[in-house]
Amino acid sequence: MTVDAQTGHRNEKHGDNDVPVNKITSFNGRLNQYFHNTKNVVASNGSSTVKDTLKRDSSSQEQSENDLLDNDNGSDGSSRSKRRKGPRLATATPTPEESPARITRSRSASLLQTQSPQTFPITRSQSTTTVATTTTTKRGRGSRTASQTSASRSLLRDTIPRNLTLLLVGVNPGILTGTTGHAYAHPSNLFWKLLHWSRITDIRHPPSDTYRLPELYNIGNTNIVERPTRDASMLSRAEMDAGVPVLEAKVADKKPEVVCLVGKSIWEAVWRVKHGRGIKKEEFKYGWQGQGENMGVCEGWGGARVFVATTTSGLAAGMSIGEKRAVWEELGSWVVRKREEGKQGRIVTGVGEEGCEFYSTD
Repeated sequence: MTVDAQTGHRNEKHGDNDVPVNKITSFNGRLNQYFHNTKNVVASNGSSTVKDTLKRDSSSQEQSENDLLDNDNGSDGSSRSKRRKGPRLATATPTPEESPARITRSRSASLLQTQSPQTFPITRSQSTTTVATTTTTKRGRGSRTASQTSASRSLLRDTIPRNLTLLLVGVNPGILTGTTGHAYAHPSNLFWKLLHWSRITDIRHPPSDTYRLPELYNIGNTNIVERPTRDASMLSRAEMDAGVPVLEAKVADKKPEVVCLVGKSIWEAVWRVKHGRGIKKEEFKYGWQGQGENMGVCEGWGGARVFVATTTSGLAAGMSIGEKRAVWEELGSWVVRKREEGKQGRIVTGVGEEGCEFYSTD
């Protein structure tokens, strides 16, 4: 570097060994910087053989770069598998003082990957990801968790005082019913609506009035299976059949006047146990059943008459609401007559075919 005496400007001249600053960050600049350092080493050693070797090495590198460019441009298909490889010769490397090591982003990433996992602490985001991965489970189509399918214990209790006018028998508690202890608690269930529509109850009671029905209307409630499930289709036939003798014992002990089976599947289970076979299509009917089908028959008592009502579940779409109301209103008309005649002082001694009643007067 020289200074002009007249103008005062500095004149900078680059020698053969100097590398322009504006080319350091470029590709060619880095190569020139590399060769610039090696030339200094060669000059210090004073060996011409190493210079020739470096020239051959640089020419081979330029040729390999040209081959790579040709491969990228697709000019020669055969060059992809056959690349020129120049002879690898030991070259002198610059010292840290001459060329300080630069850690780039790609190099730092590779260093992080090669490090042991115990070297770096687990951050909050990494721990959150790990917890989410371990807690996530693969769920197949139609699979349900244990809380969705059934509960281990139901809080619903039987309400069966002695000498009830009507005992309502359901299939089994639903999940919400088993959790709250209130019969037919799910909002989609039509049980409490049908009781009111058929005039069995004076008002539409909420499920929380389950245990008030005996004192208000002399009506009780029980189920053929105690295990709660999301819907009755999750019960096996063996569970249904096993509940029939238990139900018969309850009826024989408490002696209700009429037993209403809330659902076709309950009557099918009772029929299988009593007759040893499944009920035929032409044998099934809703409403009053024959006196030969009375439940709870024991010594000194002829048993309770059976009325088969429709299911009240909102999941059952086999019958319309109008058809369900027609069946329940048949039972409701008997309950209303029973209630009015009881107020007049007449005592019902029994129920005959098709709901006909026998009275005695004092």
